[in-house]
Amino acid sequence: MNKSSGSDADNNILIVESDKARAQSFQQLLQFLKYQTYILKPDDLTSKSAEELDAYLAIFAVNEGPVSGYFLSLNNDNQCQFPVVLLAEKDDLDEQKVVVHLPFVSAIHFQPDYYSMNQVLDHVKIHNKRERRMSNRSCDNLIGSSPAIKFINHMIDQVADTNASVLIMGESGTGKEVIARNIHAQSNRSNKPFIPINCGAIPSELLESELFGHEKGAFTGAISARQGRFELAEGGVIFLDEIGDMPLPMQVKLLRVLQERSYERVGSNRTQKTDVRVIAATHRRLEEQIKDGKFREDLYYRLNVFPIDVPPLRERREDIALLIHEMVNRIERENRGSVRLSKAAMSMLSLYDWPGNVRELANLVERLAILYPHGVVDVKDLPQKFVSENADISSAPELPAETEMSEHIAGEVTMNQLPDGGIDMKKYLTEIEISLIEQALTESNNVVARAANLLQMRRTTLVEKMRKYEIVR
Repeated sequence: MNKSSGSDADNNILIVESDKARAQSFQQLLQFLKYQTYILKPDDLTSKSAEELDAYLAIFAVNEGPVSGYFLSLNNDNQCQFPVVLLAEKDDLDEQKVVVHLPFVSAIHFQPDYYSMNQVLDHVKIHNKRERRMSNRSCDNLIGSSPAIKFINHMIDQVADTNASVLIMGESGTGKEVIARNIHAQSNRSNKPFIPINCGAIPSELLESELFGHEKGAFTGAISARQGRFELAEGGVIFLDEIGDMPLPMQVKLLRVLQERSYERVGSNRTQKTDVRVIAATHRRLEEQIKDGKFREDLYYRLNVFPIDVPPLRERREDIALLIHEMVNRIERENRGSVRLSKAAMSMLSLYDWPGNVRELANLVERLAILYPHGVVDVKDLPQKFVSENADISSAPELPAETEMSEHIAGEVTMNQLPDGGIDMKKYLTEIEISLIEQALTESNNVVARAANLLQMRRTTLVEKMRKYEIVR
C-alpha cells in the first residue's frame, strides 16, 4: 500500500473492508468525490502503526470484531489520533454502544452493497481536521501536555464542524464550559451566538421561560414579552450546563425541541422553528440518574451523541505546571501583576489532589499574585492545605521543558550554583529589581521617598526605574 506524501496526503482515505467487491464499490464512490483511496484487508490492519494510520484524512472501517477491537485498544493506549467511521449494515450496529465504547468513531448504516453519497460526504466533512485547523479560531486548545488533554483536543477537532449534540461529563471545575466554547469557536457556527445557561441555578418554575421565552401576561410578573435562550442562540450554540439538575417536566419539553426542532414561548400557541446546536454538561452520573428515575433515558441518548469525558486534575498532574504558566500569563495580560513559583513549590502543588480541579488552581494562582506581587513563591509561602510534610517532591511529575515556561518557574540560584541549563541573568536580575521595588513601595505605603531610603538609592533614581518598569503606585 503505497501512499502519496506531501499536501496530497490531506486527501487520502483508507478503506478497511473484507468484502472486495463492496470495498471497490465504496472506493469508486470516494474517487468520484475526488479523494485518494486505499483498500486494506482487516487481517492486515494490525501491521499498521498509529503513526501510519494518522496520515489519513479519514478511515472507513468495516464493523467486525477484530477491527473495532483494534481501534479500541489504540484508544485505550492513548495512541488514537485519527478519525474512524465504522461501516455496518442496518441493525448490525448498536450506535449507542459504539459511541460509549469507541467515542472517537462515528458510524454509517448502509443497505447491502449500497452507500449513500450524502452520508459519506457528511462523514468526510466531520473528519476534515486539517481543513478545520486552517480556519479562523477565536479560542485556543485546552492547556496541557497529558495524553488525556491531547485526546480531548483531538475530539474537539473531530466534532466541531458537525451539528451533533455533545455531552461533556466531568467533575466541577474541570473546564467543561471551556471545552464547549472551544467546540463553538472551531465550528462553522463560530460567528453566531454562544448562549450558556446553568440548568441547576434557575428555579424550576422559571426555567421554561428562560429557555423558550414568554409572551406578555403569560404569568404574574410577565409585564412584557421576552426572548428565551433558544431564540437568542439561533444559528449558534446553546450550552446547557448542569443538565443533570434539570427537572423532569422540563426534560420532556427539551426532548421535544431536540426531536422536532421547534418550540413555543410560554403563553403562546405559535410554533417557532429553531436551528440551534445543543452542547450539554454535567458533573453527575446520568446513568445512575436514569436508574433512580431522575433523568429520562430517551433524552440522555439524544444528548449523548458525542460524549467527552474530562478527567479530574489529579489524574493529569503533568498539566499543572503548564496551567499555572498560562494563568500567570493571563494575570500579566490583564495588568493584575505577576508571580513566580520555585521548582520546589511547583512540585509540591503537583502532589496535591485538587478537589476543586482547575478552578481551585486558578484561585490559588490569583491569591499568590496578590500576596507576593512580582515575587517568588517557595514551598514555605504556600497555604498550609497545599503542603504535605510527608510529601516526596522527588516523586512529582517532571516539569515541562524550560523553553515552554521558564519565566514563571524560578530556578534555585545561589552564589555558588546555577540552575540546570543556565539562566537568563539580565531577565532574572530585572525581575528581582521589580520585586524589591514593589515590596519597598508596599512597606512605605507608596511614599516614594521612604521607599528610596529602604532601597538605599536616590529618589530620582527610583522614580526613573518605576517609569522604566511601568510600576504605578
